[in-house]
Amino acid sequence: MSTNSHSIRFRVRYAETDQGGIAHHSIYPVWFEMGRVEMMRQTGITYRDMELEGFFFVIVELQIKYRRPARFDEELELTTKLAAGTKVTMEHEYELHRIGDEEPLATGKSLVACTNRTGKPCRIPAAAFDAINRRYPLVQK
Repeated sequence: MSTNSHSIRFRVRYAETDQGGIAHHSIYPVWFEMGRVEMMRQTGITYRDMELEGFFFVIVELQIKYRRPARFDEELELTTKLAAGTKVTMEHEYELHRIGDEEPLATGKSLVACTNRTGKPCRIPAAAFDAINRRYPLVQK
């Protein structure tokens, strides 16, 4: 993925698997969220700070293509890319790999929108928008 991306590494935990030791399909959105949260942290802005100020990022769309299974205790690398953005939304793309394996286990996309405390869409606060745009310059002004 491009320079507009960020990667994290983690292990598949036992609680995330089925009886066969394969990661359950429902955990992939959680992993994608981990990627988005850590990507935002790299800008100097945290989701927690945004929420304390009354701004939230909510999922508007989510797509996942499951290609191969992830298994208990495997070390994985998730790359999250900011693919597009506006003053209200951000589109992310994801690639999940087993460490040392170039073939993706899963790929995906999500669209998040900034909302206020009542759930109404609103602009990303200026300081956060500028921090995101400095680190990941695909966001449109």
